[in-house]
Amino acid sequence: MITPETDSITLAHGNGGRRMRELITSIFVRHLGNPCLAPLADAARLPDHLADDEALAVSSDGVTVQPLFFAGGDIGSLAVHGTVNDLAVAGATPRYLTINAFLEEGLPLATLEQIVASLAAAAQACGVQVVAGDTKVLPRGLCGGLYLGVSGIGVRSRRLSLGAEAIRPGDAVLVSGPVGDHGVAVMLAREAFGLRGELRSDSASVLPLTQALLALPGLRFMRDPTRGGLATVMHEVRQATGLGITLRQERIPIRGGVCSVCEMLGYDPLYLACEGRVVAIVAAERAEEALGRWRALPQGRSAARIGTLEADHDRLLLVNDWGGERTLLELEDDPLPRIC
Repeated sequence: MITPETDSITLAHGNGGRRMRELITSIFVRHLGNPCLAPLADAARLPDHLADDEALAVSSDGVTVQPLFFAGGDIGSLAVHGTVNDLAVAGATPRYLTINAFLEEGLPLATLEQIVASLAAAAQACGVQVVAGDTKVLPRGLCGGLYLGVSGIGVRSRRLSLGAEAIRPGDAVLVSGPVGDHGVAVMLAREAFGLRGELRSDSASVLPLTQALLALPGLRFMRDPTRGGLATVMHEVRQATGLGITLRQERIPIRGGVCSVCEMLGYDPLYLACEGRVVAIVAAERAEEALGRWRALPQGRSAARIGTLEADHDRLLLVNDWGGERTLLELEDDPLPRIC
């Protein structure tokens, strides 16, 4: 049910009065409603039945993608996947989300409803509940239609030890699938370059991928390569460990369409965002077992071992089949702003 007075967001939808109440109940509560999401409450009461060996994990994210819809997803599903994935790569099982919606005056209510419905479907598919939220309306021209702020709560084992401090020389670098899909899909959706293509964002939950490795001895580190892509994650690891990283160019999975777009426009796919991939670092002797676990999943069929942690240099090197080396520098400018 859309409020009858108007078919788009007005400043009155943010004034705390009747229109705001109708907006929340007719769109947000209708799609996201559950016993914890009480429209008249300022806070949600969550179950507190943690086991003795469990701990809470918390993550927060902001989503400002433009355009709001792209091949393979939209800002609503992306908001869920981004926060779910941040918790998943930390070794947690996501449970609850809160959503802050910043709405621009003039946003069609039909568009908002489509996005909230997509957000609700993604949350249900990921097994998480939206338990609290807030809406703010901004004057026309102050945001690209809609921004979303998302916080997530998950549960992880206290025995789990993941982090850069566990990484050792000789460890293997794995990636769960092709990189750069999301960045190129959003770029094509903008139509700024007059390009068309069949590429889709990889936006999805990585929880099955992370849970497949949690019990693996020798698992050191996991991260989802979002803004800044694979290369940026590798630089974060390099800086945190003091170790160098050598990546094998021919082993990195990249779709042909992504390569073609990047060659035409001068982008490097190693710096483009992914929204459904995992980078993992594991002990070298466990790499094949980890790949086997990933490749048994639909999301991990293209998983590959792409590199090694090195003690004899401190750079991020890309090495090709002929032995040629290229140093991958840290990202300075944002090659594709507003992609997640």
